[in-house]
Parts: sequence; structure tokens; C-alpha cells
Amino acid sequence: MEQKAGAQIGKRAFIQSLVILFVLMMVAGILTLVIPAGQYTRIQVDGRETIDPASFQLIQHPDYPIWRWFIAPFEVLGSSSGLTVIVIIVVLFFAGGAFAVMDKTGTLRAFIGSIVRRFSGRKYTLLWMVSLAFMFLGATLGTFEEVVLLVPVMIALSYSLGWDALVGLGMSILATNMGFSAAISNPYTLGVAQQLAGLPLFSGAWFRIIIFIVIYLIFATFLSAYARKIDKNPKDSLVHGEDNAEREKYKAVDASLIAENPKQNRAMSFFGFFMLFIFAVMLAGPFVPAISDYSLPIVGILFLIGGLGAGFLSGAGGKTVWQGLVEGWGGLAPSVPLILMAASIRFIIDSGGVTDTILHAAAEPFQQLGAFPASIVVYALALGIEFFIASGSAKAFLMMPIVLPLADLIGVTRQTAVLAYIFGDGFSNLAYPTNPVLLISLGLTVVSYPKWLRWTAKLWLWVILATVAFLGIAVAIGFGPF
Repeated sequence: MEQKAGAQIGKRAFIQSLVILFVLMMVAGILTLVIPAGQYTRIQVDGRETIDPASFQLIQHPDYPIWRWFIAPFEVLGSSSGLTVIVIIVVLFFAGGAFAVMDKTGTLRAFIGSIVRRFSGRKYTLLWMVSLAFMFLGATLGTFEEVVLLVPVMIALSYSLGWDALVGLGMSILATNMGFSAAISNPYTLGVAQQLAGLPLFSGAWFRIIIFIVIYLIFATFLSAYARKIDKNPKDSLVHGEDNAEREKYKAVDASLIAENPKQNRAMSFFGFFMLFIFAVMLAGPFVPAISDYSLPIVGILFLIGGLGAGFLSGAGGKTVWQGLVEGWGGLAPSVPLILMAASIRFIIDSGGVTDTILHAAAEPFQQLGAFPASIVVYALALGIEFFIASGSAKAFLMMPIVLPLADLIGVTRQTAVLAYIFGDGFSNLAYPTNPVLLISLGLTVVSYPKWLRWTAKLWLWVILATVAFLGIAVAIGFGPF
């Protein structure tokens, strides 16, 4: 059976997320019955709405019948946040469709092949550059699930350089995950979270670029140290023995990296041209008021045009391009009810008048904790929810509306709260056995989950220490603009 292009949400993962979100919707509804209604006064500070911490008071319960809990995912579209939800869903489809087209037409594979050819004969330079390329894709474009299809290519490359399947997984899916988590302009997590926070789109990039560099150095050191260990003694590979039979299987895939396709070069150049426009919008958005409110839709449209154009120029044919687009959109379709259900949880609590009561109860212990421990709690919360809900966008709609007002109350900047969420959402993607991308990637190799966990444990430890330190710095400098 042919693998479909783009991000494909598995049936099991979809049903699991659907059940969890439905239970959370019912819990939210029950809270509206048992918690007293309360209200803070909203005030305008520097042109944005925030909470007056000293203004909380109990109010009469609004009339919110139980049957409306069940239609909340539809009602949320007509609420004050409805337009934001619609815009984000449309942009996710634009970006996801673009990558599905480039995946289907072979342009993503050609991109990796061009790097392999350029650094042939310099194996460690190649290791660092390929890892950097995958990290960059994850950090800037939000590429993650799409890379699963390139895992066999990178394992073939790893075998051809004398390494093992773990190094191949490291160069591809693990590197992408590192970038996804150290997001510079990831539209799926950072873009959604900042939009919900009312922050200028992709603002604070200077600090996240520093984070990206540090995480890359940690990751490159980890991966190259393991590769050098295998070079010294192949038996030090954690999968030595299991690898032998697989090497023959991947020789044909390895050969696909050798040939250069002029049409694919044109396709990559075309998409690269649109990437310059995308980065220009990302950089200008926080500073140019005229495009600030429209940055996310503009980025989505540029993604789609760039991806479709690259697909047509690749030589794969129009039928393949449209097939890739349809498969990409089909793969993203299940995310729509998940996003609507996640957004409806806050809507139910708001409609029942208990949001501010919950915030008031939560704010006091958080204020006693202090800003830095509170940011760690947000990090831990995202790590915990990730175990049950893999979708970063759905998780943003679930977490951010509750976390952001809480951050306002306890003195953590919204930008820092978004950073803590991104860390928690991203780095756990390839640690939990509930993540379908990890299970599929391991299924393409001889690597078992226990061996994967054993191999990555030290890396996760260093990454957690580094990200906690960065959260401390973000709190200390008042990472903003707010």
C-alpha cells in the first residue's frame, strides 16, 4: 500500500484524542455547575486587554443549559475567538498542503539529496549539515510528520557512511523534532500560540534563534559522539547485529541520492524564492502595523503558492501535484474537529461564567511560587498533556486560553508562557510511545522502543536542563514584547 503524502493523522491517535477532548468538554461543563461564577474587570494596557488582579468578585450564574455543552464546538465558531480559529485552520491547510505536494513530487527528497552530493566525502560535515537542514525545516516551517517518508533515505545514508540505524533516525526525525521544539517560526505551534496570545506573529525571534543554536550544538555533539564511537568499534552500536540484514534492503534507496534532477533543482529554487518572501513577512510582521494582523494568512498563502509552483516545476506532472494536495488536506482533515473541540473547552467554561473563578483560585498559589517556577509548571503541563494529545495545534487551543490570563496574573510575560508551551509540546514528541510518528519511524527500522529510549535518554536530560535555563533567562529579562 502506497504511503500517502504529507501529515497523516492515524485512526487510533484520532480516536484517542477525540475521546480525551470529549471527556474534557464534559468535565468543563460539570465545572460550570459546581463552581461559583466570578468575574475580573478587564482593562486596556498599551492597547491590549488584560486583567485587573484586584477586581475579582462573585456574580450570578449565567443561564447555560447542559445540551449546549455538546454543540460548543460549533458555537465556538460564532464566538469572539471564532475568526481566529477559522484563520488558523485555513492556514494549517495551506501550509500542510504545500508540504504534501513537495513530498508527493519528490522535492523534499531532492533537497536532502542535494546536501548529500555537496558534502560527499566529508562524512562528519555531512552529518552536521544534514542534521542542521532537518532541524531548520522543523524550526522554521514546522516540518515533522512529513519527514517520516525520508527516514529510509537517511538510514540508507547512515549505512553507506558506516554507521547504524540510530544515526539515520538521529539525522532525520530526531533532528527535525529538535528544530520543531526550538521553533523560530513554526506556524503550527509558535504561530498558533502567538496568535492566541495576541502577540505580534513570530516576535521574539532573536531569543529563539539563540535557543536554536544552543539546542543544535547539544544535539550535534550527542549525535557525532555516538557516530565516532561506532567508527572506532562497530560493536558499540546499540543495534549491532540487527543492522546486518537491513543494510542490503536499503542499498536501492541509497542509490536514489546519487542522481541530480534539473527539474527538481528548479522546483527547489522556486520554493526557496517564496521562502524569502515568507521570512520577509515573518521579520516585518512585528514591526509593520499594516501587515501585523495579517501575517499568518499571508504566510499560509505564500506557502501554498510556493508548494504548488514547486510541484508543477518538479516534472512529476499535474495529476501528482493535485493528488499530493488532496492527500495532504485529507490527512489534516481530522485535525479540524480536534481543534474545534479543544477550543470549545474554554468556550464552555466562559459561557458558564467560571473561567475567572478558576483563574482566581489558581493565581494565588502560583503567585506564591514566583514567575520562574510558574513557567516550569506550564512546561510540565504541556509535557503531561502531550502524552494524551499529540496535535500541537489542538493542544495550543486547549492550553493557551487558560495559561495566558494566568501568566498575566502571576507576572510571567505571554511570550515566556508561549516559549514554555513550545518546549513542552515539542521535545516530548519523540519520547512518548503514544506518538504515532515515533512508532512509524521505529517501525521502518530495527530499533525497538526500549533501545530508542536508552539511546536518547542522555540527550533529553541535557535538553531539559538547557530549556529550563532558557525559561529562567526569559523570566529574568521579561522576554516580550509582553
